[in-house]
Amino acid sequence: MARKKVRKVHITKGERLLYGTAVLCFAMTILLKIFCGAGTQHLSMSVEKVRYEINNQEKRNESLTMQVNELTSFDKIKDIVKDMGLAYNNDNIIVINND
Repeated sequence: MARKKVRKVHITKGERLLYGTAVLCFAMTILLKIFCGAGTQHLSMSVEKVRYEINNQEKRNESLTMQVNELTSFDKIKDIVKDMGLAYNNDNIIVINND
């Protein structure tokens, strides 16, 4: 009866170095992807926060513009003039355009 010879596979130092470098590169790639993803998510949250603040500021500006238009309307000024006891004289009115 013949015995089968079992051959051991020997890995050389160069192959070990190559495999180790490949595993290290793979691990570093995964870590880099995780950290970059976290940074991107943080940046996205910051952008959304700024958009929300801009939207709120635009609403406030619109509200203030409406209040200014309401307070500078002709009827409002006419009522204030009457309350102060002044007379309305159309000849004394000067229109200034801000164009």
